[in-house]
Amino acid sequence: MAALAKASGALKSVDYEVFGRVQASPMTPNQYTEEEARKLGVVGWVKNTSQGTVTGQVQGPEDKVNAMKSWLSKVGSPSSRIDRTNFSNEKEISKLDFSGFSTRY
Repeated sequence: MAALAKASGALKSVDYEVFGRVQASPMTPNQYTEEEARKLGVVGWVKNTSQGTVTGQVQGPEDKVNAMKSWLSKVGSPSSRIDRTNFSNEKEISKLDFSGFSTRY
């Protein structure tokens, strides 16, 4: 991942929260989020909140983080309905804080 990050330019980190009908799936939305993150090659975490939203953090090369932001805003899990996605604390980082993408409980 480190070589990949250098080749792609700056590393980015961003926090997110997805609003809408995002927790009502037979396969949890978190599993779809993990799957998409692995496909894109980003690291971080995802968690369902007691308010019915999905929150987490994504880190990786800027282009891959942007692709994940787009997926979180527009696609999501097959049965979800995304009303809006808030992104915060977006910043450049010198190294990744995570080695993979996981679900937190």
